[in-house]
Amino acid sequence: MAITGPTGAGKSSVVSLIPRLYDATLGAVLLDGVDVRDMQVTTVRKQISMVLQESILFRGTIYDNIAYGSEGAGREQVLAAAEAAHVDEFVRNLPLGYDTPVAERGVTLSGGQRQRIAIARALVRDTPIVILDEPTSGLDAISEQYVMRGLEQLMAGRTVIVIAHRLSTLQRADRIYVMDHGRVVESGRHGELVEAGGLYSRLDQLQHAKEAPAPALTMVPTEQSA
Repeated sequence: MAITGPTGAGKSSVVSLIPRLYDATLGAVLLDGVDVRDMQVTTVRKQISMVLQESILFRGTIYDNIAYGSEGAGREQVLAAAEAAHVDEFVRNLPLGYDTPVAERGVTLSGGQRQRIAIARALVRDTPIVILDEPTSGLDAISEQYVMRGLEQLMAGRTVIVIAHRLSTLQRADRIYVMDHGRVVESGRHGELVEAGGLYSRLDQLQHAKEAPAPALTMVPTEQSA
């Protein structure tokens, strides 16, 4: 399932209700038919992995950051997750490999490298629900390709909720919900929403316009310069 819409539409607020970062005051969030407010917070959160726009990394080694939050995960499991998330492709070039220290917030790594570590961490946790909040935002084209490959591994066989502004990220979703001013204003698949001519279609047109190559400049000589 995917959620999109303009900035400030309420996308992250809705998704934050699932792991009980705060609770709904109206309506309910059901997990397998059970209101999450009737479940212990730790029980709910053990079922969920999150990959955010800003990956949260801690002071320690790359290995420690991948294994964080996964009790009992063995080295073989951690390294397999790292390979699936394409972390291995940059770690193998580091002198200390997975024992390379990571500064607080991961400032010594690129945005794409931090995201791949976050994806590997989610793979080790192996939860049935995955929440992706703008996981490729702000990445260059090459980093985005690596991250998307890792996300494909992470999404396989799981319930996945994706928040994204880039509509290309949402095209494979079974259902897309379009939010505006705190409300769902449209829902459907990518093709259906484009043809409907609503907000999603307008967002799609705007993105295509931004991605279009700029027209070439032609220097027209004036009479004087001629």
